[in-house]
Amino acid sequence: MSASEDSSQAGAGERITDAEHAVMEVLWDRPRQTAAEVCEDVCAQRGWSLATVKTLLSRLVQKGAAAAEPDGRRFLYSPLIAREDYVGGESRRLVDRLFGGSAASLVAHLAETEALTADDLAEIEALLKELKS
Repeated sequence: MSASEDSSQAGAGERITDAEHAVMEVLWDRPRQTAAEVCEDVCAQRGWSLATVKTLLSRLVQKGAAAAEPDGRRFLYSPLIAREDYVGGESRRLVDRLFGGSAASLVAHLAETEALTADDLAEIEALLKELKS
């Protein structure tokens, strides 16, 4: 397993689910939050209860993706993995799994399916020019 694969997985090597990722986004935006504070950000839009958020936070702690710091009768939760590391690892996994490890194949697929706008193409061109120089 490469370093990029490790960084997108939690400490125990378990993948972060979509629901857990939603909780991680809240923690990445504002570390050291209680379960109730996390719930304020995600419960209404996802139809979750506080119990659901507590379960997801517990799983993230077990996976080594988040830390729980006692604060009186409650816990403050913070991420243990960086958003950039997670995104990098998940991006690499997507390219490996769906496009045989070829990022060019991913871009070609997006272009062929008209998923790229003119602005996207201009941004990709600018990035390529920057990388070449």
